[in-house]
Amino acid sequence: MGMGEPIYTAAIGIGRALFATLRLKPKVTGLRNLPDTGGAVLAITHFGYLDFALVEWMLWHKNRRRLRFLVKQSVFKQPVTGAVLRSMGHIAVDMTAGAAAYAQAVASLRSGNVLGVLPEGGVNASFTVRALKTGTVRMAAEAGVPVIPVAVWGGHRLLTKNIKPSLREAYGTPVSFAVGEPIRYDPSGDPRELTLELHDTLQRLIDGLQADYPVDGAGQWWQSAHLGGTAPTPEEAAVAEAERRRRREAREM
Repeated sequence: MGMGEPIYTAAIGIGRALFATLRLKPKVTGLRNLPDTGGAVLAITHFGYLDFALVEWMLWHKNRRRLRFLVKQSVFKQPVTGAVLRSMGHIAVDMTAGAAAYAQAVASLRSGNVLGVLPEGGVNASFTVRALKTGTVRMAAEAGVPVIPVAVWGGHRLLTKNIKPSLREAYGTPVSFAVGEPIRYDPSGDPRELTLELHDTLQRLIDGLQADYPVDGAGQWWQSAHLGGTAPTPEEAAVAEAERRRRREAREM
């Protein structure tokens, strides 16, 4: 199975070596909910830049299945990164014309692939689940596959927006995963309502991971404000994100 996709296999090997070197302490609840066969969408929380790799690692560890991600077109345009992502079967998403990527994602799901989606649409600096985009629910319903909610807590302590912890800080970090029950959506349902329900499910999984996390986050940059951490509140994070977007758009004009 690994022979057919040498770059994917190599990427998994590099990730495993990195996480082993950092002596990460993974703890997974709901592992049985990850599918051994058939198409599915993993809807993953997005607090850190390595969350996608951590979930890829977890799925590979369970059943050697490969996770395909929807990745922003801008990342694909970088020569080396783009070539690697394409060879790994990931799908480019053009934010200004998402229909082609959406159709590609549905076809990929129908052919039995597992797609990873970060429905928050970017790293959330408040470390609470923000409003989700509806594409996750819509593509799963259209393809006739389940959505599996996946919450990750602790991965953001390795690398996240505005903060690059030292190797010493990252060493031995506990990383907790909660994999929820598969959810099947009726294509006739309201995607906005179903997406709100998915949001609440992901936040509930995060709440559980935070409650059981083995390190006290009081006063820490990586802890959510409502739990006594110094991370920005969701409102503060939204204001900062809007300002960052405004500056980026001004540069591109």
